[in-house]
Amino acid sequence: MQPVTFGTGGWREIIADGFTRYNVRRIAQALADRMAGEGVVEEGVVVGYDRRFLSAEAAWWAVEVLAGNGVPVTIVDRPVPTPMIMWTVRNKETPYGLCVTASHNPALYNGLKLFTRGGRDADVEVTDSFTGQINGLTGGDVRALEPEEARQSDLVTVQTSINWYLDSIMDTLDLDLIRHRHLHIVVDPMFGVAQTSMQTILMTARCQVDVINQRHDPLFGGRVPSPTAGTLDMLRSAVVERGADLGIATDGDADRLGIIDDTGRFLHANEILVLLYHYLITKKGWSGPAVRNMSTTHLLDRVAEAHGEQCYEVPVGFKYVSAKMAETDAVIGGESSGGLTVRGHIPGKDGIYAGSLLVEMVAASDKPLSELYQDLIDEYGRLVMVEQSYRMTPRRRAELEEGIFGARELPEFAVEVELVAWVDGCKVYFDGGGWITIRFSGTEPVLRVFCEMPDEAQAQAVIDRVAETYGLE
Repeated sequence: MQPVTFGTGGWREIIADGFTRYNVRRIAQALADRMAGEGVVEEGVVVGYDRRFLSAEAAWWAVEVLAGNGVPVTIVDRPVPTPMIMWTVRNKETPYGLCVTASHNPALYNGLKLFTRGGRDADVEVTDSFTGQINGLTGGDVRALEPEEARQSDLVTVQTSINWYLDSIMDTLDLDLIRHRHLHIVVDPMFGVAQTSMQTILMTARCQVDVINQRHDPLFGGRVPSPTAGTLDMLRSAVVERGADLGIATDGDADRLGIIDDTGRFLHANEILVLLYHYLITKKGWSGPAVRNMSTTHLLDRVAEAHGEQCYEVPVGFKYVSAKMAETDAVIGGESSGGLTVRGHIPGKDGIYAGSLLVEMVAASDKPLSELYQDLIDEYGRLVMVEQSYRMTPRRRAELEEGIFGARELPEFAVEVELVAWVDGCKVYFDGGGWITIRFSGTEPVLRVFCEMPDEAQAQAVIDRVAETYGLE
């Protein structure tokens, strides 16, 4: 029996291999047992799902088990953004929430994300103990209602509206400012769940909105539903051909985003994070630190320092970002993979909110988005990140774990090393401000290498040195 493991972004497995009815039901039973042990059964659970194959069915598998254990369940019974489920957990003050999603993973995958009170990603202490509970159960330990019984149960509340979540976002935006700019925006939900949310917010703000890749396609058009420079060619073309002000793309469950500016250039998540922090500090009058993970741009540190603030570094995993934000009352927190949140919103990634705030930022300026980022680097300097992922077999991973993280064998770099940290994988800090991180993904069988230097050639040279040393292809 394959064990269930929760990583930095929840539990994700290949459909019909690890992602099965058997495992989903065990997970739901473990959650019900956990709630009984904590004495919070009567406070209930929120359950939601995305547009992946078997997502709706799996959500109801979980509901049948939870209700079979006497747990009140609110199921949002339509595909919705993961951040909307997080917001609902916070709004309803439930101790836990579940969302059936594999986020930006390939279409072969599905999974579950676990949220705790306040709409937070479950932290490592919770997921570690929860994993142990799940793997201690068998199918015979599961107590569940029959499907029709669950749908008719007084313990189950079916919710179809997402307007409370959308209204909470619009309440934070300067809609009048946006209305009078008449912005033209192309939205690419990447066949995921963002269309209704983004279109509703932007059209309420009187933007002209075009939508591409909106149909329900569990194969995501044959692409990985992750908004990167390599997956947004259709959005880039649409923005340029239609003369739009910008393009907004979100991943499969809408917690991450990617942006195409008015010239057709892809804005990296690092650039979006720094732009929004700068906007909130300089134009909105906010004050406070920023938080980023170890593989996210240090340009955020420069902006914070220039305004008398601090930028905190945490391990990879948004649970660490949100925890440090709460601890420091930070203005913004984010990661280079495309997720961010802002103080006062949910303590988790939200591509819908981030995209909407970026639209307000553009509306607040007389300049196009392309010029806004150029102004930023003219003021704070340029840093360029190069990233590479290498797929691993279990044997190869074990070899590298022993060599890199066990024996701590690092390459001989051409630039002088200032510090090496081993908190989450490995991070090497170079003299002059550059750095490189090497770590295994918590959600996919890959080794991820990120490097940031003053220019792309320098960053690529450092990554090439790592690949040569470890024989990575």
